[in-house]
Amino acid sequence: MSIPSEESRDEPRTSEEIDYMTDTRPIAAGEIAPGCKKRDPIVVAENVTRSFGGINAVDVQYLEIPRHKITALIGPNGAGKTTLFNLLTGFDTPNSGTWQFEGNNIAGVSSYKVARMGMVRTFQLTKVMGKLTVMENMRLGASNQSGERLSKALFKGIWGGQEKTITQQATVLLEKFKLDAKRDDYAASLSGGQRKLLEMARSLMVRPKLVMLDEPMAGVNPALTQSLLDHIKNLKAEGMTVLFVEHDMNMVRHIADWVVVMAEGKIVAEGPPAEVMKNPAVIDAYLGAHHDVDLGDAEGIKELAAELVADEESIVGTENAGIISADVLAAEAPEPGEPGEPGEPAPNGTRGRRSAGEPNRAEEPNSTEKDTE
Repeated sequence: MSIPSEESRDEPRTSEEIDYMTDTRPIAAGEIAPGCKKRDPIVVAENVTRSFGGINAVDVQYLEIPRHKITALIGPNGAGKTTLFNLLTGFDTPNSGTWQFEGNNIAGVSSYKVARMGMVRTFQLTKVMGKLTVMENMRLGASNQSGERLSKALFKGIWGGQEKTITQQATVLLEKFKLDAKRDDYAASLSGGQRKLLEMARSLMVRPKLVMLDEPMAGVNPALTQSLLDHIKNLKAEGMTVLFVEHDMNMVRHIADWVVVMAEGKIVAEGPPAEVMKNPAVIDAYLGAHHDVDLGDAEGIKELAAELVADEESIVGTENAGIISADVLAAEAPEPGEPGEPGEPAPNGTRGRRSAGEPNRAEEPNSTEKDTE
């Protein structure tokens, strides 16, 4: 499948000609469908496959990632999202396929060379160096350091000036990510959310063009969630492209410009968030019937309660079947504009009651851990 010509891309000549945050031009170059062409892709992948034994983990016929946009890659656990990340960034080897970054074929290119080209990624489980300080971790992220070469390491006059520049760059990023107070602390002392911030900040040391984030919100407490969201949006504002894997549909709905859906290794849908989340195939395979209900909204909870009442009335013999009953939802919903009544936290950390058929999650070890791919 050929790449659309530059004329069909309609790309502005310079970055100053467009505000990436307010750009409303269509992302797709034609009809929106799985594998559709984009007006200006930064990554193009074709016939990329990866199997483990008899299981096809990735089977992507064609995929383009739009430049200067925030693209969400969603799908159930085991869909192949992280494996695709690993393939594109050189951390794994495909059975077949080719892909280009900025028009350059990078299939088979080592991961560190891919990063130097401006295509960086983070991981589900952070890869910070716990026995190094936060600042030392940041310095490691810079590429092409003269002092890394044995022939020059003994001569500080050669690399001392570069190290000073790298330290200044790292200081600016640590201040931006509000980690400057931790610069001399060991990375092992950071919280999970702070490690996510450090890994994201370190990835920016190479001044990337594409930042790939693998579940950036996993394990992050609510206090840092908004900070991470703001940083992701800032990446786009600064002209970078973002591709991220995420299961939080509220986050996807609010910050993604484009959504790609994977299931069983294949691209099954893509498009703007609002359109993808209405796709019946996506709802059945991944989102669920009530995925669009905001559980922080009292009216939304009441509407869901009414739907569940109708469902219960239409089904015979479903009492104590383990579903959340509508009366529980209605009882727990706060009145609009009023805080909820104080109550005893449920075993899973939220207010409410368990239905008769629901197990006590507090008695299950590691019950809050989410499976990874």
